[in-house]
Amino acid sequence: MPDSATAPPAEDDPRHDTSVWRGILLALRGERHDYTSVRLERAVLLLAVPMVLEMVMESIFSLADVFWVSRLGPQAIATVGLTESIMTLVYAVAIGMSFAAGAIVSRRIGEKSPARASQAAGQIILLGTAAAAIIGGMFAINAAALLRFMGAEADVIREGTSYAAIMFGGNVTVFLIFLINAIFRGAGDAALAMRTLILANGINLVLDPCLIFGWGPFPELGLPGAAIATNVGRGIGIIYQLTHLVRGNDHLKLRWADLRPRPDSCVTILRTSGNGIAQLMISMTSWLGLFKILAVFGSGAVASYTIAMRIMIFALMPAWGLSNAGSTLVGQNLGAGKPERAERAVRIAMRYNVIFLGTVGLLFIVFARPIIAQFTTDADVFALGVRALWIISLGFPIYAAGMCLEGTFNGAGDTRTPTRLNFFTQWLFQVPLAWLLAHVGGLGPTGVFIAAPVSFAALTLWSWILFRRGAWKMKLL
Repeated sequence: MPDSATAPPAEDDPRHDTSVWRGILLALRGERHDYTSVRLERAVLLLAVPMVLEMVMESIFSLADVFWVSRLGPQAIATVGLTESIMTLVYAVAIGMSFAAGAIVSRRIGEKSPARASQAAGQIILLGTAAAAIIGGMFAINAAALLRFMGAEADVIREGTSYAAIMFGGNVTVFLIFLINAIFRGAGDAALAMRTLILANGINLVLDPCLIFGWGPFPELGLPGAAIATNVGRGIGIIYQLTHLVRGNDHLKLRWADLRPRPDSCVTILRTSGNGIAQLMISMTSWLGLFKILAVFGSGAVASYTIAMRIMIFALMPAWGLSNAGSTLVGQNLGAGKPERAERAVRIAMRYNVIFLGTVGLLFIVFARPIIAQFTTDADVFALGVRALWIISLGFPIYAAGMCLEGTFNGAGDTRTPTRLNFFTQWLFQVPLAWLLAHVGGLGPTGVFIAAPVSFAALTLWSWILFRRGAWKMKLL
């Protein structure tokens, strides 16, 4: 029998009852915890605090980027919006693979198998680098053609091709920073993922205006400067990640042997990633479809939606942090053979997320006009941007619940379920609805704005029904 003075405290042990502030401090310090036994409210806090701050840094980057670019005019904003809509294909593959990374690593950690967790991390990095090289080469060479396909006007293509080519060509930084952070989160090292984005996006925030406008000793590069700043910041973040992976700790340490291709591990990763990639591909290309519909109404409509979406991302990124905390707890507790504890963790994370995002959505509705005014002086872009932000913000509580529910399936390794949900509610519902409202219904860009919260409401309801059925608890990895 273990000695009571040294044994880890049980879930109902009073030693867990430390203050919230103490828990936040522990979370930020990145201390190691066993998330299969820590009291669930505390476990969610310990994981969510660094994950939320990680996503806050990502959202600040997204917002600051469009803030500086907006000083170059509507065409520059439209270029960023159209490029980002194409980059959703890159994000789809990277984040889809990160679902597999988080699910597999967290499951191995829950099983108390650090060697297998490290091996999975090595294979994920190997596959991610290969995918980035292929996609980056194809997209960078065809940057102008891709912008033209998206309906970009001639001025946008002329001014934005170099920006798009740099973003596409440097997409390996997107892949690796996403994948390695997912590995850290799956292992319970959320503080490391947080510090990575603080470093990477902090560098980007400094370099962005310097390279765009030529501040200080830096050259004035205009729009391409924003792309260079982004890739430099992320690249330095990746160096920081790899340094910690190689140094390692008691539950995750990357070795050269882990980078040798292992067919069995690669098959498991690709099988889990395949549905995750399809899931994100469907979800993110639906946004591409919405931008394609908006492009018909001119650069002003695209610019307004770009601004509104960047502001929306500012709120959604921290909410994804809470969702990711739930996903990690699902993976680790399923690995430890505690499915009911995994379900309770999701319910706690979802409750916190609805309160947080509902409050932010209300603030966005009340202050939509002064918020949009910070990003444009163009009257038409301002009016459409206010309308877009107001409509999208109405759905924030629904988004909060839906992302936690989808995170449950992904955390369990059941990436097939959200893939199916996204296909039916977004491609077969959201995009056709946007086109019908915009053109047949005569609502123009407003019809596109309305389609997003309506389709996500359908996704959330369907996800809740499947969550209650509980088949995700039986998923093997």
